[in-house]
Amino acid sequence: MLSKASDELPEGEGWLYEPKWDGFRALVFKSGDDVVIQSRDTKPLGRYFPELEATLRAKLPERCVLDGEVVIATDGRLDFEAMLMRIHPAASRVKMLAEQSPSSYVAWDLLALGDEDLRALGQLQRRERLEAALAGIAPPIHVTRATRDRALAADWFARFEGAGLDGVMAKPIDLAYTPGKRVMLKIKHQRTADCVVAGFRWYKGGKGKLLGSMLLGLYDDQGKLHHVGVCSGFKMADREKLADLLRPLSEGDARATHPWRDWAEFQDEAAEAPNQRMPGGQSRWTRGKDLSWVPIRIERTCEVSYDHLQGTRFRHGTHFKRWRPDKAPSDCRYDQLEVTPPYELAQIFGHHDG
Repeated sequence: MLSKASDELPEGEGWLYEPKWDGFRALVFKSGDDVVIQSRDTKPLGRYFPELEATLRAKLPERCVLDGEVVIATDGRLDFEAMLMRIHPAASRVKMLAEQSPSSYVAWDLLALGDEDLRALGQLQRRERLEAALAGIAPPIHVTRATRDRALAADWFARFEGAGLDGVMAKPIDLAYTPGKRVMLKIKHQRTADCVVAGFRWYKGGKGKLLGSMLLGLYDDQGKLHHVGVCSGFKMADREKLADLLRPLSEGDARATHPWRDWAEFQDEAAEAPNQRMPGGQSRWTRGKDLSWVPIRIERTCEVSYDHLQGTRFRHGTHFKRWRPDKAPSDCRYDQLEVTPPYELAQIFGHHDG
């Protein structure tokens, strides 16, 4: 069952609200000692989370199907980077990471229990069955919080981001489980930031002519320019214009004087250090793709929209809003960003609100 974006919480009495977790969406199938953790695109996840697979085998009801999210918490916040590190071909590496940063499973839906197929029941009925089936469950398995109180959901939306959550989900209380349909609503934070445009990548199949994405930077308090993410998703009609606009800034001494010149010169080395987030760096997710990038002189700034910051980077890709010719690159700093104070993750795990 999928969701579609909404700008605000829906009005009315017919909604169930839940925190939006930032992890790997996962269905869990259990029958006796057989457990399968399956991603949304049907890929098995168990080998990447062996400690969780063992716990689910030992603690869940004998036969059930759950929908939920695999998450990892580090220092009181959800840690999506730690999730990405788990997708590794070496079992020894996965085992080490599992010991260092164990995962949890947050269940929000019960699709089957024993011989019963529950998918035709309404969302609220399935929620009641979920709470009953997992009434005695303990960490690292959790039942997500849920409420029908819109005011409380709005409060969650404001506070829970400090624990690394993504926003709030809204589900019609009478909704049957409807796979493949965007019948839930996701309400996420949308903010803007003024960023330095520090480079760009060519569009696939349009090298030298069409711009693919822009690499963004922000300055810290010490005056160091950090790579914070990319801006992409441009209309095809605009890609050639953007390439013509930025190409002249790559000429002359742009590369030699660039604050990221070492990354530009040694892009292949990023394959050995995928966590360093080097512009143009390869990782296990992108190996084989052309991620080379073109450094440009630090002159252009733009405003982009983003949902939230994770660590020092934008969690997802940003969207171009407008150029900021009135904004000096040196004024594009981290301190402009809205940061939500941390909210104790333990306050979110394992509580119910009627």
